[in-house]
Amino acid sequence: MSVNDKNRSVEPSSPSGRKKRRFLSPEKKLQVFLEAQRAETPVGELLRREGLYSTDLARIQRMVKEGALERLAVRPGRARKTVCQQDYDALKHELQEKERVIAEMAVELAILRKKTNGGSWER
Repeated sequence: MSVNDKNRSVEPSSPSGRKKRRFLSPEKKLQVFLEAQRAETPVGELLRREGLYSTDLARIQRMVKEGALERLAVRPGRARKTVCQQDYDALKHELQEKERVIAEMAVELAILRKKTNGGSWER
């Protein structure tokens, strides 16, 4: 056993020999991202300390970039409200029903006007 082996901490691993997957909070991911951007400490040291791989850091950097672009794309002003598909379909059906009723009433009005000789209501 070498001197380096004594200083290493033994990580509990799963039966397959792989490390147990870590889930980081959004705050922790942001902290790791900012530390990597500061470059005060080498990235390798940061990854070892946090128990992450370089692919994990790349994924965190990509997510931060996407999140920043998403927020920067938001235009100022009130956000538009969206309607769920079910409500949209119900409103569309209601509108079609009202349009059908208006068309029927227009036909009835035309028939009544013909019966009253052109239909001036002021006679």
